[in-house]
Amino acid sequence: MEKIRMMLVDDEERFLSTTQKLLARKGYDVVTAASGAEALEKIRIQNIHVVILDVKMPGMDGIETLKNMKSAYPLIEVVMLTAHATVESAIEGMRFGAFDYLMKPCDMDQLIGKVNEAARKKQGHEEKIREAHVKEIISKRGF
Repeated sequence: MEKIRMMLVDDEERFLSTTQKLLARKGYDVVTAASGAEALEKIRIQNIHVVILDVKMPGMDGIETLKNMKSAYPLIEVVMLTAHATVESAIEGMRFGAFDYLMKPCDMDQLIGKVNEAARKKQGHEEKIREAHVKEIISKRGF
């Protein structure tokens, strides 16, 4: 599996910089965004495997960001991050296609575990799509 590229989306600058450094030290390629709008702009121009998305942000919140991401990039996997008061929002996020959710503050090993699971799921979907394309090409050529 190629190196996992993830995007951290959170309006807390300290969380972004600290988490990015910790994940980079563990070998992950990490892009950050301080808002939903910035995340949607960056995801358009970069190949992101997994998004770690805060639920509660000013402007476009995590749920709205998730809906936009999944609409434009249905294969992208998103892990929602939530504080205790917004568990309902994270569960709502699951209805809109989030892979899973974690409580803030989250344990780094738990976060990494979720990212790896989500990346494997995305890779599995992509492999099935490639296999379907190959079968389609073969059947059209009459092999």
